[in-house]
Amino acid sequence: VRVVQPHRVILVEGILIFAEARLRELFDVRIFVDTPDDVRLIRRLRRDISERGRTLESVLDQWMLTVRPMYLRFVEPSKRYAHVIIPEGGLNEVAMDMVIARIQALQERNEEPIP
Repeated sequence: VRVVQPHRVILVEGILIFAEARLRELFDVRIFVDTPDDVRLIRRLRRDISERGRTLESVLDQWMLTVRPMYLRFVEPSKRYAHVIIPEGGLNEVAMDMVIARIQALQERNEEPIP
């Protein structure tokens, strides 16, 4: 947990961030970055093999036994709570430009000091 002082915009990330209703209610804008399965697997393989010293077999076993089933059970269904779903793993420039414009609008909405 990290304490954050008041700001116009606070970005919060996490794969299970929309799973909890009490958290969802706190967000003005909820964004889900939808990344294809193959891209997520490749990222995990690269990270776990190079940074964690794991074998290809152990990463794939974990993916098939726990990571993929838990993603399908908890993360994938939570995207229905998003206001915006960005496809292509965040590489969609049009969607990203829209998100940036929304954040800038939120920052400019009130110029008065935060109480």
